[in-house]
Amino acid sequence: MEIPSSARENLGDLLRSLRAVSPQTRWVRPENLHITLKFIGEVPQENLAGIQNALAGVRSEQPVTLDFRGLGFFPKEKHPRVFWAGIEASPNLKLLAAEIERATEKLGIPREQRPFSPHLTLARFGPPWLPENLRASIQERAARDFGSLRTNQFHLIESKLKPSGAEYTTVESFPFAAAEA
Repeated sequence: MEIPSSARENLGDLLRSLRAVSPQTRWVRPENLHITLKFIGEVPQENLAGIQNALAGVRSEQPVTLDFRGLGFFPKEKHPRVFWAGIEASPNLKLLAAEIERATEKLGIPREQRPFSPHLTLARFGPPWLPENLRASIQERAARDFGSLRTNQFHLIESKLKPSGAEYTTVESFPFAAAEA
């Protein structure tokens, strides 16, 4: 799912301020922020139409509501691999993600082994993990609210890895609930 421009701008401000504290960290570019409902991985071009057809059948009774707030780490703060912004979502987001899992699993795409946990990845860490000055700077901003979204569509996104980082292109958009008047 795309995030609204206001939330993207707020998160971009956060990323710029944290990048100044820790330039060596692998930060996600604000234009690449998105919510992953299902990671499909690399697939042959001839399988694309089947994936698009499967995703076109995914439905929910209502649009999804998302509030972007809070900051945290996976798997744990002491030795994090990922720094994220939290998402508080309407209950149907998990149902939507599960429906996408079912639709793609029928095509032979493996089911995700970890439980669905909506978030926005902001940075990735490797040893020496999280610098103390960055940890302190993140804790100062931990309760920040970044914006909200109500949407009735998700997108199939193609990712191409380049030396400058991942480049994302929308392949197709899928409405999953009726638009609100």
